[in-house]
Amino acid sequence: MTQTDFLHLMPLLILTLAALLNMLVVAAWRNHKIIYVITAVSFVAAFLSLFELRGITAHAIEPLFVIDGFGVFYIGLILATALVISMLSYAYFEQREEQKEEYYILLILSTLGACTLVISTHFASLFLGLEVLSVALYSLISYLRTRERSDEAGIKYLILAAFSSAFLLFGMALVYYSTGTMTFAGIATAMKDFQELPLLLLTGFGMMIIGIGFKLSVVPFHMWTPDVYEGAPAPVTAFIATVSKGGVLGLLIRFFMEVDGFRYPTLITIFSIVAIASMIAGNLLALLQTNVKRILAYSSISHLGYLMVAFLAGDRLGVEAVTFYLVAYFITTVGAFGVVAMLSDTERDAELLEDYRGLLWRRPWTATAFTAMLLSLAGIPLTAGFVGKFYVLAAGVNTQLWLLVAMLVLNSVVGLYYYIKIVAVMFQQPEAEAEPRPRLRPSIYLASVGTLAVLTLLLVLVGVYPAALVEVIQQVFASAPVMAGR
Repeated sequence: MTQTDFLHLMPLLILTLAALLNMLVVAAWRNHKIIYVITAVSFVAAFLSLFELRGITAHAIEPLFVIDGFGVFYIGLILATALVISMLSYAYFEQREEQKEEYYILLILSTLGACTLVISTHFASLFLGLEVLSVALYSLISYLRTRERSDEAGIKYLILAAFSSAFLLFGMALVYYSTGTMTFAGIATAMKDFQELPLLLLTGFGMMIIGIGFKLSVVPFHMWTPDVYEGAPAPVTAFIATVSKGGVLGLLIRFFMEVDGFRYPTLITIFSIVAIASMIAGNLLALLQTNVKRILAYSSISHLGYLMVAFLAGDRLGVEAVTFYLVAYFITTVGAFGVVAMLSDTERDAELLEDYRGLLWRRPWTATAFTAMLLSLAGIPLTAGFVGKFYVLAAGVNTQLWLLVAMLVLNSVVGLYYYIKIVAVMFQQPEAEAEPRPRLRPSIYLASVGTLAVLTLLLVLVGVYPAALVEVIQQVFASAPVMAGR
């Protein structure tokens, strides 16, 4: 590797060094605030290092990585989201007695794995990034060991993730056997002669879709999602719903654009069935829930179905729509779970609908922020979620995916019910006199309330004035090789 290669990998190197530094500090002196500061500074430093890569066309680090505009934007999105989650985590864990310091090491490593995924161009780097992300998540999910459901959620994720990795590896092996290469560009070259996919290669792609589908929690690979969301600490749930899925989705876009998988009707049919099933099952199952974390879990399944509509467009507008929707979804989902984390106590998370009864009268600003997040998830105008859905619909209409567009519209109407149900509970009169709230220390107040306020402002800003974000996405993607010919 050359000095230029190291400079282009600087965000990943900063995260690696931060994880090592945190390990050394924890071994010498356990201090929650110091570890949190190191973690937050490392995320900020890694994010700022991306500005050195502005205007980059593409820099290949053969054969594993390519750093281009697409990868830089997705790494920036992942780092910014991880920074916000670390701030919410500080406020969440500061009020708990468990040893908190190792949590931040795992958070950095998970973020490193997600960043690795979005710049991968080889099966080896793909699997390495995926395993770094997944193995750290096993521990993050079950981090609060004294909770009954925390260990259960961690074990479920561990077992099912192991099965999905096995499917993914077997699929990679079949693709390698059929094409003779493990690089995305090499696979694309080998597939140029295929008008129809050979059975062995199609089987390989199918098994890879199973492995990726598990990480994205799309139907029928979604069974772990509500239990893991419910059992994991609220900030970890936010991480799984955003950073983890965003990294995998970025990888999926790069791979399918590179190999031009949209030429093959069989693959399009598979993804279309998965998208429709995810939209329908996610929304219908969410209607039956009384647990807020489980509602948001099934909601995330339906939102991945919506994203698949733009993904299946297979053109530049589709990728731009996916990316815009991801930004809106990240802001909204982190904000929603931020409210859950803020209202949680030392015994359990604020996950039952009863915990939110009369919230508007007890904590009006928190209720207002949560209402904004839920309305954005529902796709109500003047929110980021509305513009994101409009962008996805435009991509679907542009490529005449009429069935998927119709299912998106119908399921958005169904989804409105369970979001409004939570809002209605918050607006009800409280049954008992509210207990006085404990006074938060300034550092915790800034980490929780300040973060939530910024997310709410971003939510409205992107909803009212989306042109700035659209322009940034278009400029960043203009010279990315993944967009060549799109």
